[in-house]
Amino acid sequence: MAAYKTESLKLWNKSKELRLKFYENYAKAHENGGLRWAGGAWTLDAVPRGLGDDVWSITSEPYAASIAFNRDFSLRCLEATEKRGYARDLCSYMRNYWGSIILNEYAFPEFSKEWPKPDFIFQDHICCSHAKWYQVVSDLEGGIPMYCVDVGIAPAMRANGEDFNYVEIPPHAVEYVLNQCLDAIEWMAQVTGRTYNDELLRKAIYNHMRATSNWASICELQRTVPAPLDEKSMYSLYVHGTLGKASQWCADFYEELLEEVKDRVARGIAAIPNETVRVMSDTQPPWGFLKVFRYLEEFGCVSIGSLYTFGLIGQWELKADGSWGAKTMPESIDSLPTDREGMLREYVKWEFNKPEWQHFYHPALKSAMMIKIARDWQLNGIMLHYNRGCEGLTVGIAENRLALQEAGFPVMTFEGNMGDEREFDEARTMSRIDSFMETLGIKKQTQRAEH
Repeated sequence: MAAYKTESLKLWNKSKELRLKFYENYAKAHENGGLRWAGGAWTLDAVPRGLGDDVWSITSEPYAASIAFNRDFSLRCLEATEKRGYARDLCSYMRNYWGSIILNEYAFPEFSKEWPKPDFIFQDHICCSHAKWYQVVSDLEGGIPMYCVDVGIAPAMRANGEDFNYVEIPPHAVEYVLNQCLDAIEWMAQVTGRTYNDELLRKAIYNHMRATSNWASICELQRTVPAPLDEKSMYSLYVHGTLGKASQWCADFYEELLEEVKDRVARGIAAIPNETVRVMSDTQPPWGFLKVFRYLEEFGCVSIGSLYTFGLIGQWELKADGSWGAKTMPESIDSLPTDREGMLREYVKWEFNKPEWQHFYHPALKSAMMIKIARDWQLNGIMLHYNRGCEGLTVGIAENRLALQEAGFPVMTFEGNMGDEREFDEARTMSRIDSFMETLGIKKQTQRAEH
């Protein structure tokens, strides 16, 4: 029997429209007199925005996830990449993306049948494959101008057992990345022939801070029982920050979404009507099999999110009361410096706090953050995806499992691949969920949750 009232998000259709418009703008940039650039979801994407409002990007990871969701197209992309001699154990996002180029097919054929070639590449390097990913893209396209910023300099956190705290980033680390950004601006102006506009950069940096802080505020509201959102829905919402976190449209949308989620909490609107147990997941899901999250609902189980959905885009800080909350954003754009170097320095320091960067340095940082979420968001258990498709976010996951168990949380593991459906066993994963729910003392409910 349903215990809570549910209703669809009022902004759901707008969310879908914004995502499609993003891919349309990229595909049609040239015919509208604009430019196209390629880079990752973590790229310092405020930087290219100084080139003009008609400069459109395609961010690699969410584009590759869109391919992975279309299992037939994904298989063709993966096989095309393997036929070129690239190893199957490389990042599956990367292989899907390369396959789209090799096949010369766009994942959104309603906007372009052929792959829309970018004019330049701007990437940053924290994951082991980030820079190499785009070296191959440049080679496949006959030599696209490429600039990559090294951001793997210093962790912004320290962990002590189950606790963590933020530390001051060494000034030399900030200056190192800042100077790369300054060089990148000069390089972009040269390769595009455009005059760079610092006020557009300043606006983009402020939008970036608004978007990432407000997304974290949305995730904070998931502490509520019942949870106002489920993680499967959150995948469709967090993606905007991976597409254009420094854009006006993304920052404005997250402000609207935050108000709607606050309203859902105030009125007791739940993600699922039968919430009885709360879990979180980890890293990217197997995009071709998102129905596993709907299967959880048959047990009255809601996944409230994960460090991935919370921290890939959201920016966080420890509050005075010890809670983990959204990073305090500037009061207004007027709070930012007006000179190029000053505004970029604030931008770089902001980005060093990104939670999902931290566990590239040590698994203890990830364990501490996950334990914090498990306790403060009142979780009953954790589902860890041993994701062979992403070495960067999965490294150290066995250590994370042990740390979570030692902290007293039941942990379920399942093997798979975010972007290669050949490496996901659906029946086996469903069986593991059955067993996990049994260990939590939860039986499948007779009435299936409505979606």
